[in-house]
Amino acid sequence: MGIYTVSQLNEHIKQVLTHDPQLGQVWVRGEISNLTKHSSGHYYFTLKDKSAQVSCVSFRMTNRTLKFEPESSMKVLVFGTVDVYTVRGQYQLRVLDMRPDGIGELYKAYEQLRNRLQEEGLFEVIHKKKIPRFPAKVGVVTSPTGAAIHDILNVLKRRFPVDILLSPATVQGENSAESIVRSIEHLNKTDVDVIIVGRGGGSLEDLWSFNEEVVARAIFDSTIPIISAVGHETDYTIADFVADVRAPTPSAAAEIAVPEKTDLKKHVMSLSSRMEQAAIHVVSDNKRQVDYLSSRIEPERFAEILHRDMQRVDELSIHMEFCLRKIIDLKASSLSGLAGRLNAVSPLNTLERGYSITLKSTDHSVVRSIDEVNIDGSLDVRVIDGTVECRVTGVKSEKRGIGKKRS
Repeated sequence: MGIYTVSQLNEHIKQVLTHDPQLGQVWVRGEISNLTKHSSGHYYFTLKDKSAQVSCVSFRMTNRTLKFEPESSMKVLVFGTVDVYTVRGQYQLRVLDMRPDGIGELYKAYEQLRNRLQEEGLFEVIHKKKIPRFPAKVGVVTSPTGAAIHDILNVLKRRFPVDILLSPATVQGENSAESIVRSIEHLNKTDVDVIIVGRGGGSLEDLWSFNEEVVARAIFDSTIPIISAVGHETDYTIADFVADVRAPTPSAAAEIAVPEKTDLKKHVMSLSSRMEQAAIHVVSDNKRQVDYLSSRIEPERFAEILHRDMQRVDELSIHMEFCLRKIIDLKASSLSGLAGRLNAVSPLNTLERGYSITLKSTDHSVVRSIDEVNIDGSLDVRVIDGTVECRVTGVKSEKRGIGKKRS
């Protein structure tokens, strides 16, 4: 067989173990201890039971797909392949998947996811959409063969018949979470007004699909309001916290989705009666008001008041006319006085007394001195009844006694 080096021996053992078909894919149940979460994202821990232990490594790519956060002392089911870490000559289990084992561990995973989603704000009331009061079409995500769909159909038929669109989904077991997500996304592409997501009762393991993160985020991302109806009244899932409304049972979800037709008819009849009574009350009040006004103003009294007011209008018209005439007379008298004063200084009155006004023919300015005229120049002499056109042949100064003539 020859002599092996340590490395060759460990490598040979690795080949033997990794090529054994019974060790290639194994499920191992145990309790986590000595858990180390490396900064690289890898997990290193020991999986043990009462009498033995095995080293395990879970790499970052695997850890990203885990639906819970591993913790020390947690009981888990580990799926993986047997491997050898040749550097130390240590065989180990390389983890490919990991799930909580037992009710306690499932509840712990449930609590972890609920707390994380709550911190992200997925449960906040501000994100809750209002359920329409009178939906025309209701979408349902559930198993087509389960009791839940029959309960929902019976309640809807009895309370308020509407169109129902069933998007079948697997609600338990492998790939059920993905099936629920696909059904929700499908209904969001239709014209339904509200969606009921749920199933009948069962154990924590049976309802676990509705505790999956992908289902919670699909409900949160839905543009159509969703009513969660998972299990019985005492069952609470992550889906219940994220949904817009939580119903204790599928039947209760149907009651929340639509109104009760009998109650609706009673409500309509009540509104009709109240409207009729209100109309009668308004008419009665208006009639009393008219009767009151009629009693205060009789036809004869109304005619008397009308005649009195007409006479008063005539009096006011006569008075207004007198006042206007008086004002006009005062203004006319004032205008006549001002006109007389203007006439007293008017040059036209001077012309009537035999005087005239001499103007230059070029610009019609008044000639006040002989110095303003030229020999052979043209002048216009304005008299009372017209203008005399003249030519200057000479001028004579009255003060100096001298003059000049055309040469």
